[in-house]
Amino acid sequence: MRRCRTFFTLPSLSSLEPEPQTYHERKIFPYRPNELYQIVADVASYPAFVPYCTASRILERKACQDGVTVMDVELTVGFLAFKESYVSKVTCKPFESVHAVASSSTPLFKTLTTVWRFQPASSDSPHFSMGPPRHGCEQSYRGITSGTFPGSGPTLVTLDLAFAFANPVHATISATFFGQVSKLMVKAFEERCIAMYGPGTE
Repeated sequence: MRRCRTFFTLPSLSSLEPEPQTYHERKIFPYRPNELYQIVADVASYPAFVPYCTASRILERKACQDGVTVMDVELTVGFLAFKESYVSKVTCKPFESVHAVASSSTPLFKTLTTVWRFQPASSDSPHFSMGPPRHGCEQSYRGITSGTFPGSGPTLVTLDLAFAFANPVHATISATFFGQVSKLMVKAFEERCIAMYGPGTE
């Protein structure tokens, strides 16, 4: 009986699946937690300052217990030669966190999770880099007065970003490019804070 020798084998398709990439950023801002939370929770304004976000549309908004708000948001992103829209479920816990998870039907991402957290911090922290905290701030954001809420600056902001592209080609092309996205998001967030509330100095 003659046996056939195998000279090569096809690679496993599973080996081509993009691996999730995770990024963690943290920085202290001289603003109150509620001020920072309001900027991130205002998803309708993302095209004005979030890198590569070209459109945002709230599909559904639901108020839950303890003041938590859950939204289904359609976001459109454009980068390099790509432009895609996807739906993300955004959970906003007042003055503490904003958690966004892309739906499983997203054409661009296999997984995409973004978590912003806001915690009181000390101005003596080495992460503090924008000047001393403000006092007696009475500025408002979209009609909400800052003094209405407890807590004062500075605030430690952390951003955790985790994603994997659905298409291996997208992952290969965008690997280096997306490695800077988390830093760009924090920088854009900082610029938005300055535009909305001023430089954060006394």
